[in-house]
Amino acid sequence: MPRIAGVNIPEDKRIEISLTYVYGIGLSSSKKILSEAKIDSNIRANKLSAAELNTLRGLIEGGYKVEGELRRDVQLSIKRLKDINCYRGIRHMRGLPVRGQQTRTNGRTIRGNVRRTMGSGKKPAASPT
Repeated sequence: MPRIAGVNIPEDKRIEISLTYVYGIGLSSSKKILSEAKIDSNIRANKLSAAELNTLRGLIEGGYKVEGELRRDVQLSIKRLKDINCYRGIRHMRGLPVRGQQTRTNGRTIRGNVRRTMGSGKKPAASPT
């Protein structure tokens, strides 16, 4: 498996799709990187030569924030919001949606499947004896 930015990218997929397995590279970034490196986007990842892999590594590690560095930056941004106690920081602290979504009925993604209504955790009625 080719290894780029510390991630094993899948061999059997097109290189355009395989690059998206790296955190911080989406489809449009992948297309841009491949056009800079002058590599065909339809070629499979296992068909790349060592020279082409090295150019991809150089372009990604030189010009893009990916993987650990990007994750660290995101966490630092969230920590800054929490430290200054802004609205978004408080929503992060409480585990609620940050971007203005309603929470009366939805919000299961951020909160998990926690039912906070009266009858949701109710024990079943005792059977008659």
